[in-house]
Amino acid sequence: MLNDSILTWITFMPAAGAVVVALLPRKGRVIQWFSLLVTLVTFVLSLHLPAHFDYAQHGFQFEENHPWISSPAIHYHLGIDGLSLWLVLLTTFLAPIGVLVSWRAIKARTKEFYFLFLLQQTAMIGVFVSLDLFLYYGFWELSLVPMAVLIAMFGRNRGPQAALKFFLYTFLPSALFLVAIIWLYAKTGTFDFVELQSRLAGGGFAPEALAWVSLAFLVAFAVKVPVFPLHGWLADAIQEAPTAMAMVIAGKLGLYSILRFNLGLFPVQARAIAPLMIVVAVVGLLYGALVALAQSDMRRLIAYSILSHLSFCTLGIFCFALAGLNGAVYQTINEGLTGGALLVLVSLIYERYDTCDMSMFGGLAGKLPMLATLYVITSLALVGLPLFNGFVGEFLVLSGGFPVHPGWVAAATVGVILSASYMLWMVQRIFYGRQSSLVVHRPALDLNAREHIMLWPMAVLMLAMGVLSPYWIKGIETGVGGLANAPAATARATFDAAHHGQPARTEAVSMEKQ
Repeated sequence: MLNDSILTWITFMPAAGAVVVALLPRKGRVIQWFSLLVTLVTFVLSLHLPAHFDYAQHGFQFEENHPWISSPAIHYHLGIDGLSLWLVLLTTFLAPIGVLVSWRAIKARTKEFYFLFLLQQTAMIGVFVSLDLFLYYGFWELSLVPMAVLIAMFGRNRGPQAALKFFLYTFLPSALFLVAIIWLYAKTGTFDFVELQSRLAGGGFAPEALAWVSLAFLVAFAVKVPVFPLHGWLADAIQEAPTAMAMVIAGKLGLYSILRFNLGLFPVQARAIAPLMIVVAVVGLLYGALVALAQSDMRRLIAYSILSHLSFCTLGIFCFALAGLNGAVYQTINEGLTGGALLVLVSLIYERYDTCDMSMFGGLAGKLPMLATLYVITSLALVGLPLFNGFVGEFLVLSGGFPVHPGWVAAATVGVILSASYMLWMVQRIFYGRQSSLVVHRPALDLNAREHIMLWPMAVLMLAMGVLSPYWIKGIETGVGGLANAPAATARATFDAAHHGQPARTEAVSMEKQ
């Protein structure tokens, strides 16, 4: 019975908690404890998904499909596959950590913060589980609002400006995205993803129109990743956002949407633009790493590190190799986990010393040895040291892309070297060498129990995902297997179908069977 409605429970549990938070009194830490309870319950519920997921089955599972609005035909259609399974789990796993990291950092307007934080959780989970484009768009737009408001309210120095930049960057392409969705509905009479996929594959649509529609989808998603050169909002948003929001601000929603909708609905158009996206990915990878090397602020360094690492994911997606697609999804999960852990660690340093300026630090390991240990573990995972999760994701992307684009993949490996350079340089500068005057004269305690509870589960997962990666990959592969590179003849037949209709599609199916 729970299987029939588990996705609804997981999706709307945080929103229900947000409503209760709005009614709770501002006394003591009642709001924090309740928010923590809601996120923990949501996470426990989400564990039902991998426990009952059929890894041998392709297609969507735990589906809920009910008519919602008759005209236009909108359905409440939810479901997950191997592509969305672990992204839902990652979102629910990071939510309690987001509450714990905000425990002391958010001292004013706690009700507003936790209300918007829980609403953001519902929006993000809704994006991953929605199989009706109209429903998906509602969650997609909802995810922008709490983020922008929280950046404006809790930004350290330039919150309102960073929030406005984030909102404009992400909202304007979303308006074109909505136009593209409406065009699809006008031509097909449905918002349902599965129906759209079937009808678009059947041909009968003007190739030029589909190219523009697919481009509208891609730009809206690429801004949210962000893909170079659409990253202008990222550094300011990471620097100003509360840590709990900075942990989820980049990567997951945009990359998932590119895989699900661009590759899922417009495979021919996605392959047509793939050479450009590969160039953009490699340039973004190298650009992000080089700019990170020039930073003195820890948060800005992490922002450009995120740009560089997410460019790996873009590279893996548009190589259209199964290993590359597996690696792209795996690396998306890695970035959420490892990048989130690094932001938590930086926030703990900021709580103790009120600065993220690396030039102010030195010799911190002598004073905060446990924090230094976890910082080093996280940094090694981020640079892709073997046995850690980052190595698996990078290896899959590079090995999947090399046979198809050896030159660009070779250039991308330079980004791995640069990643190690700026991360190890940051660790050495902050934690080792002579103790700075700030470290010597400012009293600070090492990690407390709350901080250990936040950080050690993430550290253990970094190692587990490096050693036991097949457990995660077997689920991912069921979701992305159909998106991998098809034989050239099949791709050509699908292209012909877009121009001439059904006969070419029949030919393509015949070729696939052969």
